[in-house]
Amino acid sequence: MRSKLIAAFTCTTALVAAGAASAADLGARPYAKAPAYIEPLFNWTGFYVGGHIGGAWTNEQFVNNGNSGGFGDLGPGEGFRQRSSGIMGGAQIGYNWQANNFVGGLEGTISGLNNKGTVANTVFGAGDDVFDWRANLLATVVGRAGFAVRNNLFYFKGGYAGVNNRLNVNDTVGVTGSGGQTHWASGWTVGAGWEYGITRNWIVGLEYNYAAFGSQTYQLGGAAQANYSFDAKPRDIQWAVVRASYKFDAPVIARY
Repeated sequence: MRSKLIAAFTCTTALVAAGAASAADLGARPYAKAPAYIEPLFNWTGFYVGGHIGGAWTNEQFVNNGNSGGFGDLGPGEGFRQRSSGIMGGAQIGYNWQANNFVGGLEGTISGLNNKGTVANTVFGAGDDVFDWRANLLATVVGRAGFAVRNNLFYFKGGYAGVNNRLNVNDTVGVTGSGGQTHWASGWTVGAGWEYGITRNWIVGLEYNYAAFGSQTYQLGGAAQANYSFDAKPRDIQWAVVRASYKFDAPVIARY
């Protein structure tokens, strides 16, 4: 009888041990974890401000459209064209939106430049009609569209351009006199560029732009010199610059 009890106890102990081991196996069953969210290497969305510096080339044109007196020695339809270059620099402000790899935005710029020139009409001697002109302030308001590859952004831009333009004349032979006017010339601009995000907030880049403008009438002769007016404009301005901008972080959206 005793041996039967010992055998029964041994069997019961073995069954309990097997059940515990099975429960342990069930408790250790592995579960898959959700993949961790990884931020993109660079986010182009946000406001930015910065500066630029480079060179500009202006192709100035002025053509006489009326000469009813002796002042000035160019007849209607006669005039000059001259190209000049110089340094330019200024500031930019804008905002970008990024959707996947596509980036769109709006930007405004204002730049100072020193493009200017002097042209002498020597029909009555070297010191006869002397014209001088200058374009010294340029502003743009444009839309931008580009494609982002990690920290690189390749983009095109286009929109409004305006420039402050002045034309003067000084006639020192015959019926002498002088005069000048300044006008704001409006036009359009297109350009392209590349930018690189060197940190989360700092951006550097290169850019090229082209702009063309409409004519304004410049009255160069006063009442004493009768009428002497010109249709004048920068036919085009081209500029290439290096840029640096600071981008403010985009609003953080909670993810669950």
